[in-house]
Amino acid sequence: MDKNSVILYALERKIIHIDMDAFFASVEQRDNPELQGKPIAVGRGEERGVVSTASYEARKFGIHSAMSSMMAKRLCPQLIFVPGRMSIYKEVSAQIHEIFHEYTDAIESISLDEAFLDVTENKLQFELAVEIAKQIKSEIRSKLNLVASAGISYNKFLAKIASDYRKPDGICTIHPNQAINFISKLPIELFWGIGKMTAQKMHRMGIYTGIQLRACSKEQLVNAFGKAGIMYYDFARGIDNRPVVPSRIRKSIGCERTLEKDISTDSAVIIELYHVTLELIERLAKYQFQGTTLTLKIKFHDFTQITRSITVEKNLINKVQILPLAKQLLKEVEYSSHAIRLIGLSVTNNKTEESLKGWKQLSIDFK
Repeated sequence: MDKNSVILYALERKIIHIDMDAFFASVEQRDNPELQGKPIAVGRGEERGVVSTASYEARKFGIHSAMSSMMAKRLCPQLIFVPGRMSIYKEVSAQIHEIFHEYTDAIESISLDEAFLDVTENKLQFELAVEIAKQIKSEIRSKLNLVASAGISYNKFLAKIASDYRKPDGICTIHPNQAINFISKLPIELFWGIGKMTAQKMHRMGIYTGIQLRACSKEQLVNAFGKAGIMYYDFARGIDNRPVVPSRIRKSIGCERTLEKDISTDSAVIIELYHVTLELIERLAKYQFQGTTLTLKIKFHDFTQITRSITVEKNLINKVQILPLAKQLLKEVEYSSHAIRLIGLSVTNNKTEESLKGWKQLSIDFK
């Protein structure tokens, strides 16, 4: 698809990505005026704690999600930790979605705090998607006293990038005739779907910006990154044909446990694995989920992590099936001299889609 074809195709699509700014932290600051304007982190402040979300006041100190609480405190001694209130965040997320539904029902939730909206055809007959984005931002502020950023473009990839471009409280439109130039200058670290390790690999290949990525052939990228290489090839050319999907079948159920102390003895690890297995079984039953692939996730004391997976013929639903497989996967992990900080298990590869018919997505995965 050449540039002109992209533009012609793009003129037929209007996609908005809404991303709530520091969502959990902003809800806490909204509900507790004493926290407003102060650096706060949602999470546990003790030694084994992890930051879930940091307010923008905290982010100025370099604090970010998934950072250890101890590191966050070293960066910002005056940091205030606030326990998370997931039930409240889910309630607020539902209120945000009520606003979305005023304009379109083509809404794809990515998480509690972000979603794609296809407003190509919208309920209020707005011609410009940017006007809808402005209205949504305004309603979220006036009704919920929260701030959102919005990105507008002709596909999900560019709308996602646009919403991140001017955070917080930003709004950015990437027009079809501007897309190629915009992508050319974009650091590959800002590409959706390119994480830290992939970016480092691209750097070793001499790829630092979109224009350098676009200079690579599809064959080169597939050889280096597998199927993801096709996606990177298309993204570099402003191509993303994925539709906004209003409902999605749940693809995985998982749980994980951050340990109070690092462990490296067989007995301690087996005990923790047993507890994680029981929690996983409860979640499988709660969400009526079945799958044939079990994945073990291990995070070590130095925050490096590995995963090991096994696929069987029958769906995994109980302890008799899952625990022996989890122990089998654990045997592939060397931890006697590399203490474990976190253990997680998840089930994927669902084979009974009929039992999940009608499930609407809000991802569970690891919590």
